[in-house]
Amino acid sequence: MIDDILKNINSPKDLRGLNITELNLLANDIRKLIVNTLAIKQGHLGASLGVVELTIALHYSFDTPTDKLIWDVGHQAYAHKILTGRKDVFETNRQWGGISGFPKMSESKYDAFGTGHSSTSISAALGMAIADKLLGNENHHIAVIGDASVASGMAFEAMNQAGTTNANLIIVINDNQIAIDPGVGAFKEYLNSKGLKGTNTEDCFFKAFNLPYYGVTDGHSISELNLTFDKLKAIKGVKVLHIRTIKGKGLKRAEENQVLYHAPANFDKDTGEIIVKSKSEYTKYQDVFGKTLCELADSNPKIVSITPSMISGSSLNYMQDKHPDRVFDVGICEPHAMTLSAGMVSKGLTVYCAMYSTFLQRAYDQIIHDVALQNLPVIFCIDRAGLVGEDGATHHGVFDIAFLRLIPNMQIFCPMDELELRNILYTLQLSNQSPIAIRYPRGYGQIKDWQKEFQPIVSKKAKQLKCGKDIAIISTGTIANNITKAIEGLDVSHYHFAYIKPIDADSIDKIASKYKTIISIEDGTVKGGFGSEVSEYMHSKDYKNKLVIKGVPDEFISHGSVEILYNTIGLDTDGIKETVLTQLEYING
Repeated sequence: MIDDILKNINSPKDLRGLNITELNLLANDIRKLIVNTLAIKQGHLGASLGVVELTIALHYSFDTPTDKLIWDVGHQAYAHKILTGRKDVFETNRQWGGISGFPKMSESKYDAFGTGHSSTSISAALGMAIADKLLGNENHHIAVIGDASVASGMAFEAMNQAGTTNANLIIVINDNQIAIDPGVGAFKEYLNSKGLKGTNTEDCFFKAFNLPYYGVTDGHSISELNLTFDKLKAIKGVKVLHIRTIKGKGLKRAEENQVLYHAPANFDKDTGEIIVKSKSEYTKYQDVFGKTLCELADSNPKIVSITPSMISGSSLNYMQDKHPDRVFDVGICEPHAMTLSAGMVSKGLTVYCAMYSTFLQRAYDQIIHDVALQNLPVIFCIDRAGLVGEDGATHHGVFDIAFLRLIPNMQIFCPMDELELRNILYTLQLSNQSPIAIRYPRGYGQIKDWQKEFQPIVSKKAKQLKCGKDIAIISTGTIANNITKAIEGLDVSHYHFAYIKPIDADSIDKIASKYKTIISIEDGTVKGGFGSEVSEYMHSKDYKNKLVIKGVPDEFISHGSVEILYNTIGLDTDGIKETVLTQLEYING
């Protein structure tokens, strides 16, 4: 239920007529709506609670959407969405058919730029500011970037150029001293050294970039923020405002446990206590990775792991607890993580570099130039491969097969279950001569007793999971489990390709010689993926078989539960069965 003041706010224009007491009451209303909604629907709680006052002050002080406001990352944007005409549909946030969990240009004129990944806001806002200057516009541009995001190389690159311009840009550093996990790095310590001591334009770090610095300002004081923004609006050129906020502000449990409440499960809206559901009999793939790696590190002192700000998300907390000197969180710096891995491998260490599939995209040149070109055996542990659900298009890991398989020296392994994941992690620390990517999905596996004795994977051959006569289905990764259910009772064959580079050409030759129709199925994009690789090989051998390629279509997939998304694109068991039945009907006439 929307409270009295908030119910009359349908756009930022409405809040500009409120006094300071009413603005503070509005902040309470917004927090209540966020907490009440996310207690049931889930989402990014802590970051959005921490910027409620900042959001109000920005929309109060600036003429949005004429003045351009960019959030970095979009975890912070829930209050912004509520104030910009979406409060009545906020309960649909991240749900199928509802509003996006991140700023999205096509969703609202107030969403000046899409920001699902971090560290892009300064570059985008600077580009807008320079463009408006050239076009003769005098509007303001504000980039709100977290203290963890601003430590990324891209943010430094943008500030380096910004200091040489007279663009009308305000960089607001929202310093809450934490990303998803606690902040890391020397720059974090530098920001932490600054207390709430009022305006200071002689900051040595930002002065090196020729950027006037103002701060540190209390990010939970609307009146102080309003006064500061009014002052900064009158100053031409680029400015940096450093504010201090508390992630999870207003919900005691979220303030006390900021890691857990970054994006918690369902919780009690009054107490904040997590609602404990019955524990799954199965284990998340990320935990299979994290626990197995810790187990391997116990007996192999050369094993280290590197991640760009994803300790808990990649379950490296298990290894960090036991071997803290062998886990390296480099902050939100994916390119650096990749080349750091290459450097360590060149000195004989066994490096497992763990990051989400869509974040790996940000290190593409380093994968090619620093790892693959030199054939350094870095082990890429790619979490969140495939469709990830409610985070939507910015986070779906559907492109990794396509963009990795074209790189020389690169191997790609896609386990179908927890045992294959566990055993490939074990095998690679015994002997690995080339870079290899291991991709696995978000969520739970399907094997209860996965912690079995290690079995080295010595063959790169495909496995035949089912024998039939009419059609051969070939697949890679965990989608094999959907296929197994879909083809129960059907007279078709099913082959699982764990290694898709190098591909098992012998098995494809045998399949092509036996079956006139082949269906390839994957949870990656149909353009350039596993099916494309099979098609290219078959074309090179002049095979005339019918090849049906099924996977993620050539479009950006929206947000919603994985189950709904799979159903929408036909990768659920019913959709796969329908595809097989259609081909069987065609064969049998």
